[in-house]
Amino acid sequence: MTELLTADQMRGFEKAAIARGDASGLDLMERAGQGVVEAILAQWPELTKGGHRALVFCGPGNNGGDGFVIARLLRDVGWTVQVHLHSDPAALPADAKENYDRWMQAGEVLPLVAETVFAGARPDLIVDAVFGIGLSRPVPVEIAQVLDVAGMKQWKSPYKIKRVAVDCPSGLDLDTGIIPTDRAAGRKAGSAWPATLNTANLTVTFHAPKPGHYLALGPTLCGSLKVVDIGLGGAARESQMIGQSPDPQRIRLAEPFFAGRNVTGSWLRSVMGKPNLPGHKFNFGHVAVFAGGVGRGGAARLAARAALRSGAGLVTVICPPSALIENACQLNAIMLRALKKDQPLAEVADHRVTSFCLGPGMGVSQRTRDLVQEVLARRAGEYDLEDPVVVLDADALSSFAQDPQSLFAQTHARTILTPHEGEFERLFPDLSGPARSRLSKVDAVRQAAKRAGCLVLLKGADTVIADPQGGATVHAASYGREVPWLATAGAGDVLAGLIAGLAASFGSGTLFCAAELAAYLHVEAARSFGPGLIAEDLPEELPKLFRELGL
Repeated sequence: MTELLTADQMRGFEKAAIARGDASGLDLMERAGQGVVEAILAQWPELTKGGHRALVFCGPGNNGGDGFVIARLLRDVGWTVQVHLHSDPAALPADAKENYDRWMQAGEVLPLVAETVFAGARPDLIVDAVFGIGLSRPVPVEIAQVLDVAGMKQWKSPYKIKRVAVDCPSGLDLDTGIIPTDRAAGRKAGSAWPATLNTANLTVTFHAPKPGHYLALGPTLCGSLKVVDIGLGGAARESQMIGQSPDPQRIRLAEPFFAGRNVTGSWLRSVMGKPNLPGHKFNFGHVAVFAGGVGRGGAARLAARAALRSGAGLVTVICPPSALIENACQLNAIMLRALKKDQPLAEVADHRVTSFCLGPGMGVSQRTRDLVQEVLARRAGEYDLEDPVVVLDADALSSFAQDPQSLFAQTHARTILTPHEGEFERLFPDLSGPARSRLSKVDAVRQAAKRAGCLVLLKGADTVIADPQGGATVHAASYGREVPWLATAGAGDVLAGLIAGLAASFGSGTLFCAAELAAYLHVEAARSFGPGLIAEDLPEELPKLFRELGL
């Protein structure tokens, strides 16, 4: 897994490297600037020849110092470079001031204001090195106007300008992926979007990506994302994440890369039970999926199919007697049991059930509440790992909207809630809506998991998973993994079934790791199938996907 470092954590890595004597601040700044230039030329090989024109916008901190290095290196390879500074040079940090002085030996610095920026000819490249990883306040109006992509229309053919951001497009909070706005900074009335918008074609960051690169607006604003190694170390820590639940102090990205290597097959085997162990079907877990009444069984059947395809030894759909014939007409490899209203659950789901999935198509009702509570009360023994996994989705969550605390009183370490934003808001209204503007999605889900006493997976293009101890993962369908066709009815039911199936086996990894892998497989199956996808296609794409991923 790749670590996502907050602004404070990134500064800590830099300070530690300097304290160890691995590099000076000037060394790190030089490496960063060199990395940006190399990334620019790799992204656009046509720019490798000299004779191009660049505008470099520098800010008042070390991000601005990186900008001076970039400007100098571009000038050294034959570019015409114009530098604009939003700061009093005397107030720059020491390392940034040194690079300002180096630039000034053969160049000039203009103020970063619209009159000087737009006065000259159209540049081939704009480098945004104004504000870096630490900004959590709105960008000043005069700077926002200069950075605004709409402002580029003052030049002819502005679409030809390549825009590069150092760390992030200035104005983006890299801890949250949100653009801090207020009326003074030009916020549109009634809009979460600022009146000006700064985007990049390429964003270059250092050592490790940051949460805001993947959360909320981050992928939209950053364009392509390139991470440059500037010699801070840390690969060993990444390698320790394989198959383990996350460090409570860290955020990680759910992807099959560890210490720079693609280890997809190893990742799958560390989580899934079936590829690793011989045995009969009960060795690989029994998943019970609850279905709704007549005409409402489709969601449960989708979840059940996903659970079986993901490696569960056997799967049973449990439904009301009136829906038995309907489900029987559409199920073969999946077993089917009828549960009467007053019948004990143990008569149709015995102790061999290792994973329950409740919610898809069940209906928002007292009956759903009762079944959820009965399943949560099924505790196997002294150790948490003996308890069955309980995946609660859709109607199983909405049935507790008026009294979420009664749900949280019974959830346990082997429970995972998988809401979409609307369901999350019903359970955690104080962590949603306007309140979210003060929190990152990661922090909101962390608080929700702590309150619920179990794992929470909040779905979206930037899915976040957190446990009660604070461990968190982001799974992002961005930077080439976008899957808009996954926004289709039933896709969330398939994800719930995937989690239940992956976590069912006695040889499976932790529930947290199963949720991470399920989120990844969910998107990869959709990408494999392609446009025109409907939810039924997802489970059927898994065998092909597993072969391609090395199982």
